[in-house]
Amino acid sequence: MKKHLSPTKQQQQQPPADVPVAPGGEVTVQQLNELLSNGSGFYSLPTQHFNEVFPRIYIGNAFVAQNAMRLQKLGVTHVLNVAEGTSFMHVNTSADFYAGTGITYHGIQANDTEQFNLSAFFEEGADFIDRALAHNNGKGKVYVHCREGYSRSPTMVVAYLMLRHKMDARLAVATVRHKREIGPNDGFLRQLCQLNEKLAKEGKLNGEVGKLKTK
Repeated sequence: MKKHLSPTKQQQQQPPADVPVAPGGEVTVQQLNELLSNGSGFYSLPTQHFNEVFPRIYIGNAFVAQNAMRLQKLGVTHVLNVAEGTSFMHVNTSADFYAGTGITYHGIQANDTEQFNLSAFFEEGADFIDRALAHNNGKGKVYVHCREGYSRSPTMVVAYLMLRHKMDARLAVATVRHKREIGPNDGFLRQLCQLNEKLAKEGKLNGEVGKLKTK
């Protein structure tokens, strides 16, 4: 985990009221890191096992992912594991793990390294999240997780917000960060910047972004 962590639990950072967006404007890793840190270069680890970061989209850790009863109690219908695998830094679940629970599972074998190309799975992840939310006449809930719910899974949800809700990378990062302490590695942030550039060129981002609405 490459981010520097604050020695004390900081208060939840409030996102900017407005995230200025110049259509086609470049977004940098530094800009995204500024949204993620507390202004002094410190990052906080998540204080909760999971958080609802967007309506019916939860980001969380392995602890809850491996507790099918807790997921059922939350009303989760779909689980997206962005850290599928057997090593310590992965979460060894599968469709068989959730057999009989009514939970639909999808796994992506991603590593939390700057070199890993998570962007190759952005569309795949977004499609699964879309299907999850459409489930049961639009009442589905999806739990997106990795080991800590800090780097891999937040990156996937940010990409989803960009791809399906036309959010600029800065607004998407601020939206998730407002609900949960996250710290995607710089490689992942770079991939989000590249996605932002691609979507902007294709005219698939909102030209103007209004104020970030909170619940």
